[in-house]
Amino acid sequence: MAPQINEENTPWLRTPISSNLGAIRLAGRLGNNPGIDPQSMRILERYALVYIKQGEGYFCDGKGIEITFSAGDLILVFPDIPHAYGPHDGRSWQHEYVVFEGPQFDLFRETGLLDSGDPVWHLEPIEYWSRRIQEAFSPFSHPDNLSPLRRLGMFSSLLIDMAAAQMESKQRPQNSWLEKSVQLLSNPVGREWPAPQEVARRVGLNYENFRKQFVKATGEAPAQYQKKRRIEHACAAIYQNSHSFKEIADELGFCDAFHFSKVFRQVVGESPSEFRKKARGQ
Repeated sequence: MAPQINEENTPWLRTPISSNLGAIRLAGRLGNNPGIDPQSMRILERYALVYIKQGEGYFCDGKGIEITFSAGDLILVFPDIPHAYGPHDGRSWQHEYVVFEGPQFDLFRETGLLDSGDPVWHLEPIEYWSRRIQEAFSPFSHPDNLSPLRRLGMFSSLLIDMAAAQMESKQRPQNSWLEKSVQLLSNPVGREWPAPQEVARRVGLNYENFRKQFVKATGEAPAQYQKKRRIEHACAAIYQNSHSFKEIADELGFCDAFHFSKVFRQVVGESPSEFRKKARGQ
Protein backbone atom coordinates (compact mmCIF):
# COMPACT_ATOMS: atom_id res chain seq x y z
CA MET A 1 0.00 0.00 0.00
CA ALA A 2 1.33 3.46 -0.89
CA PRO A 3 2.05 5.60 2.16
CA GLN A 4 -0.35 8.40 2.99
CA ILE A 5 0.57 11.97 2.11
CA ASN A 6 1.64 13.66 5.29
CA GLU A 7 0.24 16.94 6.48
CA GLU A 8 3.42 18.84 5.75
CA ASN A 9 2.72 18.92 1.99
CA THR A 10 2.95 22.65 1.32
CA PRO A 11 3.07 24.52 -2.01
CA TRP A 12 4.97 27.81 -1.66
CA LEU A 13 3.85 29.46 -4.91
CA ARG A 14 0.30 30.49 -5.72
CA THR A 15 1.30 31.53 -9.24
CA PRO A 16 4.51 30.99 -11.28
CA ILE A 17 7.30 33.55 -11.05
CA SER A 18 8.26 34.68 -14.54
CA SER A 19 10.66 37.19 -16.10
CA ASN A 20 12.78 37.50 -19.23
CA LEU A 21 15.57 35.63 -17.41
CA GLY A 22 13.43 32.57 -16.74
CA ALA A 23 10.59 31.22 -14.67
CA ILE A 24 9.96 29.25 -11.50
CA ARG A 25 6.89 27.10 -12.02
CA LEU A 26 6.54 25.20 -8.74
CA ALA A 27 8.08 25.22 -5.28
CA GLY A 28 7.15 23.63 -1.99
CA ARG A 29 7.51 20.73 0.42
CA LEU A 30 6.31 17.18 -0.19
CA GLY A 31 6.32 14.13 2.04
CA ASN A 32 5.74 10.41 1.65
CA ASN A 33 4.76 10.41 -2.01
CA PRO A 34 5.58 7.16 -3.85
CA GLY A 35 8.22 8.68 -6.15
CA ILE A 36 8.92 7.82 -9.81
CA ASP A 37 9.21 4.21 -11.00
CA PRO A 38 12.74 3.50 -12.35
CA GLN A 39 11.11 1.31 -15.02
CA SER A 40 9.16 4.32 -16.31
CA MET A 41 11.58 7.25 -16.13
CA ARG A 42 10.05 10.62 -16.86
CA ILE A 43 11.34 13.64 -18.80
CA LEU A 44 10.27 16.78 -16.98
CA GLU A 45 11.17 19.22 -19.81
CA ARG A 46 12.23 21.69 -17.12
CA TYR A 47 14.91 21.90 -14.47
CA ALA A 48 14.18 20.91 -10.90
CA LEU A 49 15.97 20.63 -7.60
CA VAL A 50 14.84 18.20 -4.94
CA TYR A 51 16.36 18.65 -1.47
CA ILE A 52 16.02 15.60 0.78
CA LYS A 53 15.14 16.59 4.34
CA GLN A 54 14.38 13.13 5.72
CA GLY A 55 14.73 9.53 4.60
CA GLU A 56 16.71 7.74 1.92
CA GLY A 57 16.00 6.30 -1.51
CA TYR A 58 17.13 5.88 -5.11
CA PHE A 59 18.00 8.18 -7.99
CA CYS A 60 18.73 7.03 -11.55
CA ASP A 61 18.76 8.71 -14.92
CA GLY A 62 19.08 8.07 -18.64
CA LYS A 63 22.85 8.66 -18.54
CA GLY A 64 23.31 5.52 -16.45
CA ILE A 65 23.81 7.23 -13.10
CA GLU A 66 22.44 5.26 -10.14
CA ILE A 67 22.79 6.71 -6.64
CA THR A 68 21.33 6.01 -3.22
CA PHE A 69 20.35 9.34 -1.69
CA SER A 70 19.95 10.29 1.96
CA ALA A 71 19.02 13.33 4.03
CA GLY A 72 21.06 16.35 2.99
CA ASP A 73 21.32 15.30 -0.66
CA LEU A 74 20.19 17.64 -3.42
CA ILE A 75 18.94 16.01 -6.65
CA LEU A 76 19.23 18.07 -9.85
CA VAL A 77 16.83 17.25 -12.69
CA PHE A 78 17.59 18.36 -16.26
CA PRO A 79 14.96 19.11 -18.92
CA ASP A 80 16.10 16.56 -21.51
CA ILE A 81 17.31 13.67 -19.33
CA PRO A 82 14.99 10.83 -18.25
CA HIS A 83 15.13 10.26 -14.52
CA ALA A 84 13.47 8.58 -11.56
CA TYR A 85 13.74 8.97 -7.80
CA GLY A 86 11.84 7.91 -4.73
CA PRO A 87 12.03 6.21 -1.32
CA HIS A 88 13.24 2.66 -0.74
CA ASP A 89 10.36 0.20 -0.27
CA GLY A 90 7.76 2.86 0.49
CA ARG A 91 9.67 4.20 3.47
CA SER A 92 9.00 7.61 4.94
CA TRP A 93 10.75 10.57 3.30
CA GLN A 94 10.35 14.31 2.94
CA HIS A 95 11.76 16.74 0.40
CA GLU A 96 11.57 20.31 -0.82
CA TYR A 97 11.37 21.01 -4.54
CA VAL A 98 11.68 23.82 -7.07
CA VAL A 99 10.80 23.48 -10.77
CA PHE A 100 12.34 26.14 -13.00
CA GLU A 101 13.34 26.98 -16.58
CA GLY A 102 14.73 29.71 -18.80
CA PRO A 103 17.90 31.24 -20.29
CA GLN A 104 19.44 32.10 -16.91
CA PHE A 105 19.50 28.44 -15.97
CA ASP A 106 20.55 27.31 -19.44
CA LEU A 107 23.59 29.56 -18.98
CA PHE A 108 24.31 27.92 -15.62
CA ARG A 109 24.30 24.58 -17.43
CA GLU A 110 26.48 25.78 -20.33
CA THR A 111 29.11 27.10 -17.95
CA GLY A 112 29.11 23.91 -15.84
CA LEU A 113 27.54 25.38 -12.72
CA LEU A 114 24.76 22.84 -13.24
CA ASP A 115 26.29 19.62 -14.55
CA SER A 116 24.15 16.70 -15.68
CA GLY A 117 27.15 14.45 -15.04
CA ASP A 118 27.01 15.38 -11.34
CA PRO A 119 23.28 15.41 -10.52
CA VAL A 120 23.39 14.68 -6.76
CA TRP A 121 25.06 17.10 -4.34
CA HIS A 122 25.32 16.86 -0.57
CA LEU A 123 24.59 20.03 1.41
CA GLU A 124 24.61 20.36 5.19
CA PRO A 125 23.53 21.54 7.67
CA ILE A 126 20.08 20.47 6.53
CA GLU A 127 18.11 23.08 8.46
CA TYR A 128 20.24 25.89 7.04
CA TRP A 129 19.74 24.90 3.39
CA SER A 130 16.08 24.08 3.96
CA ARG A 131 15.56 27.56 5.39
CA ARG A 132 17.42 29.14 2.44
CA ILE A 133 15.13 27.37 -0.05
CA GLN A 134 11.99 28.36 1.84
CA GLU A 135 13.10 31.98 2.18
CA ALA A 136 13.35 32.33 -1.59
CA PHE A 137 9.62 31.66 -1.98
CA SER A 138 7.74 31.92 1.29
CA PRO A 139 5.22 34.79 1.41
CA PHE A 140 6.06 35.03 5.10
CA SER A 141 9.66 35.95 4.21
CA HIS A 142 8.96 38.50 1.46
CA PRO A 143 6.11 40.81 0.46
CA ASP A 144 3.82 39.40 -2.21
CA ASN A 145 4.60 42.36 -4.44
CA LEU A 146 8.33 41.52 -4.62
CA SER A 147 9.21 41.76 -8.31
CA PRO A 148 9.58 38.53 -10.32
CA LEU A 149 13.05 39.62 -11.45
CA ARG A 150 14.18 40.05 -7.85
CA ARG A 151 12.80 36.64 -6.87
CA LEU A 152 14.58 35.06 -9.86
CA GLY A 153 17.75 36.78 -8.73
CA MET A 154 17.37 35.43 -5.20
CA PHE A 155 16.87 31.91 -6.48
CA SER A 156 19.82 32.22 -8.89
CA SER A 157 21.98 33.40 -5.98
CA LEU A 158 20.83 30.40 -3.95
CA LEU A 159 21.85 28.02 -6.76
CA ILE A 160 25.27 29.66 -6.96
CA ASP A 161 25.74 29.35 -3.19
CA MET A 162 24.75 25.69 -3.35
CA ALA A 163 27.18 25.01 -6.21
CA ALA A 164 29.98 26.78 -4.36
CA ALA A 165 29.32 24.79 -1.17
CA GLN A 166 29.35 21.56 -3.17
CA MET A 167 32.64 22.43 -4.88
CA GLU A 168 34.27 23.42 -1.60
CA SER A 169 33.17 20.22 0.14
CA LYS A 170 34.58 18.10 -2.69
CA GLN A 171 37.90 19.93 -2.79
CA ARG A 172 38.53 20.28 0.93
CA PRO A 173 39.49 16.68 1.86
CA GLN A 174 41.88 16.01 -1.01
CA ASN A 175 43.32 19.51 -1.35
CA SER A 176 43.89 20.52 2.26
CA TRP A 177 47.63 20.38 1.51
CA LEU A 178 47.10 22.93 -1.27
CA GLU A 179 45.18 25.35 0.95
CA LYS A 180 47.92 25.19 3.58
CA SER A 181 50.65 25.53 0.93
CA VAL A 182 49.06 28.63 -0.57
CA GLN A 183 48.79 30.20 2.88
CA LEU A 184 52.44 29.47 3.71
CA LEU A 185 53.76 30.68 0.35
CA SER A 186 51.69 33.88 0.43
CA ASN A 187 52.71 35.31 3.79
CA PRO A 188 56.00 35.92 5.59
CA VAL A 189 56.74 35.02 9.17
CA GLY A 190 58.29 38.24 10.37
CA ARG A 191 60.53 39.09 7.42
CA GLU A 192 61.20 35.52 6.46
CA TRP A 193 59.36 33.80 3.60
CA PRO A 194 59.46 30.00 3.88
CA ALA A 195 61.27 28.35 0.97
CA PRO A 196 59.10 26.09 -1.22
CA GLN A 197 61.12 23.10 0.03
CA GLU A 198 60.19 24.00 3.60
CA VAL A 199 56.53 24.38 2.62
CA ALA A 200 56.63 20.90 1.03
CA ARG A 201 58.02 19.45 4.25
CA ARG A 202 55.36 21.16 6.35
CA VAL A 203 52.50 19.74 4.25
CA GLY A 204 54.02 16.26 4.33
CA LEU A 205 55.16 15.86 0.70
CA ASN A 206 58.56 15.34 -0.87
CA TYR A 207 59.55 18.39 -2.87
CA GLU A 208 59.36 16.93 -6.38
CA ASN A 209 55.89 15.53 -5.80
CA PHE A 210 54.84 18.77 -4.12
CA ARG A 211 56.12 20.88 -7.04
CA LYS A 212 54.37 18.72 -9.66
CA GLN A 213 51.06 18.69 -7.77
CA PHE A 214 51.24 22.43 -7.11
CA VAL A 215 51.85 23.21 -10.79
CA LYS A 216 48.95 20.93 -11.75
CA ALA A 217 46.61 22.68 -9.30
CA THR A 218 47.65 26.32 -9.88
CA GLY A 219 49.46 26.43 -13.23
CA GLU A 220 52.57 27.86 -11.56
CA ALA A 221 55.66 26.52 -9.82
CA PRO A 222 55.71 27.21 -6.05
CA ALA A 223 58.64 29.63 -6.34
CA GLN A 224 56.93 31.65 -9.09
CA TYR A 225 53.68 31.69 -7.12
CA GLN A 226 55.49 32.98 -4.05
CA LYS A 227 57.37 35.60 -6.07
CA LYS A 228 54.07 37.06 -7.29
CA ARG A 229 52.63 37.13 -3.79
CA ARG A 230 55.71 39.00 -2.50
CA ILE A 231 55.33 41.60 -5.24
CA GLU A 232 51.62 41.93 -4.43
CA HIS A 233 52.66 42.85 -0.88
CA ALA A 234 55.07 45.39 -2.38
CA CYS A 235 52.35 46.91 -4.58
CA ALA A 236 50.12 47.34 -1.54
CA ALA A 237 52.94 49.08 0.35
CA ILE A 238 53.61 51.41 -2.61
CA TYR A 239 49.92 52.30 -2.82
CA GLN A 240 49.97 53.14 0.89
CA ASN A 241 53.00 55.36 0.21
CA SER A 242 54.39 54.68 3.67
CA HIS A 243 57.69 52.96 2.84
CA SER A 244 60.80 53.65 0.79
CA PHE A 245 61.82 51.06 -1.77
CA LYS A 246 64.71 50.02 0.49
CA GLU A 247 62.34 49.52 3.41
CA ILE A 248 59.99 47.46 1.23
CA ALA A 249 62.90 45.37 -0.03
CA ASP A 250 64.06 44.72 3.56
CA GLU A 251 60.58 43.86 4.82
CA LEU A 252 59.91 41.42 1.95
CA GLY A 253 63.27 39.65 2.28
CA PHE A 254 65.03 40.92 -0.85
CA CYS A 255 68.78 41.25 -0.55
CA ASP A 256 68.73 44.92 -1.63
CA ALA A 257 66.65 47.54 -3.43
CA PHE A 258 68.25 46.70 -6.79
CA HIS A 259 67.20 43.04 -6.56
CA PHE A 260 63.72 44.08 -5.46
CA SER A 261 63.41 46.45 -8.42
CA LYS A 262 64.54 43.75 -10.84
CA VAL A 263 61.99 41.20 -9.58
CA PHE A 264 59.28 43.86 -9.46
CA ARG A 265 59.81 44.66 -13.14
CA GLN A 266 59.75 40.95 -14.03
CA VAL A 267 56.36 40.49 -12.39
CA VAL A 268 54.63 43.83 -12.98
CA GLY A 269 56.25 44.89 -16.24
CA GLU A 270 57.49 48.25 -14.94
CA SER A 271 59.81 49.55 -12.26
CA PRO A 272 58.66 50.39 -8.72
CA SER A 273 59.23 54.10 -9.50
CA GLU A 274 56.97 53.93 -12.56
CA PHE A 275 54.36 52.04 -10.59
CA ARG A 276 54.46 54.64 -7.78
CA LYS A 277 53.99 57.51 -10.24
CA LYS A 278 50.87 55.84 -11.66
CA ALA A 279 49.59 55.12 -8.15
CA ARG A 280 49.93 58.85 -7.38
CA GLY A 281 48.24 59.83 -10.65
CA GLN A 282 51.37 61.49 -12.02
